Amino acid sequence: MVILVSPNYPSITMGKSSNFFGQPIYGQLIKSLDREKIVEMSRKHGGEKYVKSFDGYTHLVTMLYAVIQRFDSLREIETSMTAEVRKLHHVGIETVPKRSTLSDANARRPEQFFEDVYRNLYEANKDLLSSDSRRNGTEEWIKRLRIIDSTTVTLFSNAIFKGVGRHPKTGKKKGGIKVHAVIHANEGVPCDVQFTSAATNDSFMLAPSHYKHDEITAMDRAYINYAKFEELTDRGVVYVTRMKKNLNYEVLVDCMHQNPQGVMEYREQVVVFRKDVISHIARIITYVDIRKGKQPKLISLLTNDFDMPLEAIVAIYRRRWQIESLFKQIKQNFPLRYFYGESANAIKIQIWVTLIANLLLSVLQSKLKRRWSFSGLATIIRIVLMYYLNLEKFLNQPDADLNIMLAEASESPPLEHDID
Repeated sequence: MVILVSPNYPSITMGKSSNFFGQPIYGQLIKSLDREKIVEMSRKHGGEKYVKSFDGYTHLVTMLYAVIQRFDSLREIETSMTAEVRKLHHVGIETVPKRSTLSDANARRPEQFFEDVYRNLYEANKDLLSSDSRRNGTEEWIKRLRIIDSTTVTLFSNAIFKGVGRHPKTGKKKGGIKVHAVIHANEGVPCDVQFTSAATNDSFMLAPSHYKHDEITAMDRAYINYAKFEELTDRGVVYVTRMKKNLNYEVLVDCMHQNPQGVMEYREQVVVFRKDVISHIARIITYVDIRKGKQPKLISLLTNDFDMPLEAIVAIYRRRWQIESLFKQIKQNFPLRYFYGESANAIKIQIWVTLIANLLLSVLQSKLKRRWSFSGLATIIRIVLMYYLNLEKFLNQPDADLNIMLAEASESPPLEHDID
């Protein structure tokens, strides 16, 4: 099911600027969300039972508004929406939900509904994201590469998800939810997401059956599992990961690659790992990692590929920065320090909505001619979210008549006779 619908909103002309629009920025940002299909998805998961006016669409749009604005509490959400109630009519919110209404909905409406919204939006936009040349590299293997990793979101309670440590002030155990994600290197947003407690081992997320022949997966050493590596090899899937120090193996071939000055550039070994009935043959590539401001250190990578150049294997592993940057981007630009509910369902809803917001802004970033950093884009969107500006025109030329646009657009919604 694709939930993309793109109505053509009429533009308006006010004062000296032609950048005004009949919808606030927020309405244009979420225009791909079709209300009927969203509500039907909610109904499929039982999310429309006992609902009078706060349907799945209103719930989603309210949560997106809160996440984009980086609100930390239900009170902030209600206060801000009350102040913007006239403009919110233009995005399909007729009445401002009370704190208790939003709290109850976060506890009762299944988080699987929000998961479905994310997955449908991803499917509808993945081709656009993969076609953005600014996001992608030029390496021949980039389209085949998937990157897998996890990040932990710390909670103040240990009652729901098992802890990841102790609170620095109280000494009480902290809870944590681990977000496991897979991204295609040429897309930059998660194509698969799973939640577990922070105590869960990462390797469960490595599912060989999810990969196709000739694909490549990069991961850190937490995912090392000989049985799964052997299955990946049987399927014709290449993996690249970092070695653990305590692994036992037999060296079959050992070769040193030096530069003209006699300094080691790479060490290449063919090894076999044996565990129970498994014998897994792999290649270890060791190189000197030199980074500005840091001491050089030896890095050893493990792969089942014996054909690609050593430099390519190192480059593939270094692409892991993409998923680490994604996690950093999400945590820096959206509110994941405080949650709008304490139940596992409410926490997962907020994370799914955060991923939806990240996806919507990533799609917008890909469409714009002007190059924006994600943080810069998220900040400017937050500032002008309820202004009546032409979204793409404004973001492509933000300096043109900025003061005029903001002064006029900050007024009440345009009158009907001002709209073409």
